[in-house]
Amino acid sequence: MSAETQNSYSLIPLGAGDLIDRAVRFYRNNFWTFVLIAAPPVIFGTVFSVGWTILGRQIFNVDSGVQDVEAVFYNLYKGLGNLAIWLVESMVTLAVMGGASRNFVRHLLFGEPITFKETYKNTWKRLPGLLTASAMIVFLLGFVGIIIFYIGLLVAMLVVMLIVYSFSFSPFLIFVISLVFCVAIAFATLWLFFLLASRFAYIPQIMLVEGLGVFAAIGRSASLAGGNVKRLAALFIFTLVATYSALAVLYIPLAFYAWVNGVEIWSFDTDMIPAWYEITNQVISQASLILLSPVWMVGLCLLYVDERVRHEGYDLELMAARRLGEIPAVPQSYVNPLQPALAQTSFGGQTVSPAPRNDSFTTLGLK
Repeated sequence: MSAETQNSYSLIPLGAGDLIDRAVRFYRNNFWTFVLIAAPPVIFGTVFSVGWTILGRQIFNVDSGVQDVEAVFYNLYKGLGNLAIWLVESMVTLAVMGGASRNFVRHLLFGEPITFKETYKNTWKRLPGLLTASAMIVFLLGFVGIIIFYIGLLVAMLVVMLIVYSFSFSPFLIFVISLVFCVAIAFATLWLFFLLASRFAYIPQIMLVEGLGVFAAIGRSASLAGGNVKRLAALFIFTLVATYSALAVLYIPLAFYAWVNGVEIWSFDTDMIPAWYEITNQVISQASLILLSPVWMVGLCLLYVDERVRHEGYDLELMAARRLGEIPAVPQSYVNPLQPALAQTSFGGQTVSPAPRNDSFTTLGLK
């Protein structure tokens, strides 16, 4: 392994700040590679999104002055189409994330470079399973997230109503106490969502690194997820803020140019918004995803490796694999007490399942 890899990406337990800092450094050192890896799903999503918008404007005659009813149908058409495209784009991105995780672990093991070809080769080998797992993650987290959000909103409304009734004599107290309780409820709602999301965070990585199937990877991810809620939330918030910051840098010049040319960008009248503005706006939003989604990808890969270091002595497994090579194969009739640091895959998309995990690290006092 190169000195850079050993010094910059040593396997030590990471806090939330360390995780973000290391993800950004790793991304910066492999910037163009990660942009290329993240680009295909987003480019295809952009093409479909732009085509969907153009088709909708033709169907509903937006540029010819639509009526109110047609405008409602156009906005519904565009919203549902963009939602469907975003869901598919998210699923494919999660699948690619799995392929990148295997490349990432090989980088830690042998100093192999992160490459576009290796990432997509790994993804292609397990594509059906990765897409199945990604679909489950996206739809389950989306459905449960909506439920958690509305429960939090309902609780906040009930609490504010109770505060207004109890402190009606002082508008100032109503404002201060309501603000405190709303912030606390928002924090609790986010914590509950990330507590659930953390249980599914490592499924693509586990499938590619450990060679498990979809449902086995779900159970394995849940067992690894203890105690990572704060770091997962920090990574998500950082990526979200960075994404919207990039959007602002790109979007403000567009908005200014549209305003100078008399475009009503905040208008609900679809006929007031030209096609070039809608399409450029979509391209900018997708471009920000290409630039920032690798940070999320790298952060989750680092978080997965870090959880295994904390709970299973994975750094010792990687060190042994690096120094001693692959674990020798044994006949099928024998039970191998050792698990490889990186499961072996064969061509054709089939993966050799790793042997059952041994508790030898616990026995030796190394865990």
